[in-house]
Amino acid sequence: MKVVTFGEIMMRLNPEGYLRFVQADKYVSTFAGAEANVAVSLANYGTDVAFVSKLPEHEIGQAAVNSLRKFGVDTSLITRGGDRVGIYYCEKGASQRPSKVIYDRAYSAISQAKQSDFNWNKIFKGATWFHFTGITPALSDSMAAITLKAAKIAKEKGITVSCDLNFRKKLWGKEKANAVMTEICKYVDYCIANEEDAKDVFGIEADNSDINTGKLDRNGYISVAKKLTDKFNFKGVAITLRESISANDNNWSAMLYTNGQAYFSKKYSMHIVDRVGGGDSFGGGLIYSLLNGYEPQKAIEFAVAASCLKHSIEGDYNMVSVKEIETLMSGNASGRVQR
Repeated sequence: MKVVTFGEIMMRLNPEGYLRFVQADKYVSTFAGAEANVAVSLANYGTDVAFVSKLPEHEIGQAAVNSLRKFGVDTSLITRGGDRVGIYYCEKGASQRPSKVIYDRAYSAISQAKQSDFNWNKIFKGATWFHFTGITPALSDSMAAITLKAAKIAKEKGITVSCDLNFRKKLWGKEKANAVMTEICKYVDYCIANEEDAKDVFGIEADNSDINTGKLDRNGYISVAKKLTDKFNFKGVAITLRESISANDNNWSAMLYTNGQAYFSKKYSMHIVDRVGGGDSFGGGLIYSLLNGYEPQKAIEFAVAASCLKHSIEGDYNMVSVKEIETLMSGNASGRVQR
């Protein structure tokens, strides 16, 4: 089983601890990106996974490649070229102050990529699963066209295709997102979303729910998943359910809708160390569980437990093992020292 993920990897710069941007005189540097995050999760679970992107040949581009290689991600299919690596700044929120992200990714190498940069027949050789997010086609018109072509070819080859909608209002508007993602999702088998994405991208929203107050209604989300499935004939729709008590404390669960049936995970009360990348860790867990033939209930439990653990880890990458996830799934959530 081989998974291919496709998207942008960026340098992440954040002030130390909970300092605000205006306080910081130094920044911690790591690498991150939705599809790169998924690739690292899968590699840590022992899955054969390749990350596809375009990066400059200079040392910063190489540092991004190295950040993936050390976890066992195949980087041999990354195209080299272009002038810059995208950057994003992350200010960690606390209590009632939310986290903030500032992008500096215009004219990055991947956003300037061309169709000729990617040989999909070569990239998909031996692949069984292809994953991308709505961030990738939002980078530029050319990337929207490249992503659509990749999804079409994957579908033609019988490769399972998954997409996390991941709407980013700082990259494109709702109208354009709707037009582009409506076309791309025709070739998607599994759709991942949160309580905002389906509304922002497709105008489909859950009844009797309010993301700002943390009020969630199960029947509303079943309705959203059914509408998405009816519209695109998805094999499955996974919706993460985040109840935000504060920037530090969230309740976390999810639903998998497949074959006309909804499966809800258990709910975790999390004290958050770093929430950025939480959705990507959910995607990585879901892909792993479905690839390994887990029944729907076990699949959604694995994905949620994996993501719950990610919220305790600094940086975007989820650095946990299958055994650690299974321990949490079994009910051991005490956080006691393991000796």
